[in-house]
Amino acid sequence: MMDPTGRDYAVTKSDEEWRAELTPDEYSVLRAAGTERPFVGEYTDTATEGVYACRACGTELFTSGTKFESHCGWPSFYSPLAEDRVEYIKDDSLPGRPRVEVRCANCGSHMGHVFEGEGYETPTDQRYCINSISMTLRPAEG
Repeated sequence: MMDPTGRDYAVTKSDEEWRAELTPDEYSVLRAAGTERPFVGEYTDTATEGVYACRACGTELFTSGTKFESHCGWPSFYSPLAEDRVEYIKDDSLPGRPRVEVRCANCGSHMGHVFEGEGYETPTDQRYCINSISMTLRPAEG
């Protein structure tokens, strides 16, 4: 089964299967490219060490080592765990504000957006603005 973008993902499910597995809020973000409200997400302010995985398929996408405080209302990272874990899609849905959507490369679920050149002092000069509801934190074993 192909995604509407035309990409064939390793994890593919029907819309009915996704709706049965995800809560309505998870579905809205992960499968319908919605955005959770700022400053309400589970991982916005967490400092727990570990790996953040796609809530839909479990693919590990980001680490706590690249998470930083951006004060934007959503968890922010300066790079993914590996470039092959995410895919980038041009997003012109907001007039006058072109963006780049970030999706899980394994199942095509919407994670958030990546922005460049905003003045954050990070090694990549990028901010991956990711919805908490799109991820699950797997704490590091201590």
